[in-house]
Amino acid sequence: MNGKSEKNREVLAIIEKYGSREANLIAILQDVQNEQKYLSEEALTLIAEKLGLSAAKVYSVATFYENFSLEAKGKHIVRICTGTACHVRKSQPIYDALRKELGLTGKKRTSADGLFTLETVACLGACGLAPVMTLDGEVHAKMTPDDALALIRDVRAKEAQTL
Repeated sequence: MNGKSEKNREVLAIIEKYGSREANLIAILQDVQNEQKYLSEEALTLIAEKLGLSAAKVYSVATFYENFSLEAKGKHIVRICTGTACHVRKSQPIYDALRKELGLTGKKRTSADGLFTLETVACLGACGLAPVMTLDGEVHAKMTPDDALALIRDVRAKEAQTL
């Protein structure tokens, strides 16, 4: 069985769970993204077909909400807070150091090895701990570029041990 047909089966199972109704579109998109880590063009087309919607309608919903991603994400998600408190306390150098470490250029947000996706967020709600970043949802406070690089390198080392 190839990966494409397995992914289609996952999408079809999710649609079946909710029913082929437009009212369930967001819930379906959320579950597909949770399962596959992003919303592929193929998944969006299949959802549109099964719900009797235009591909443009499904795509417009998927792109309207910030939590949906049309790009494959890495195994580990790193988020850097760019809110006022974090910005003033130098979150930008942390972001810049991580982009360099991960080899990210232009609009690219996921490392070539597929391990990390680097994102910015407007606020993580931990202003007193600024600058803040999260790694797979775990909050790391009072970060420096060196601290952030050490976390990434530690995860890389652990991943290399599991190969």
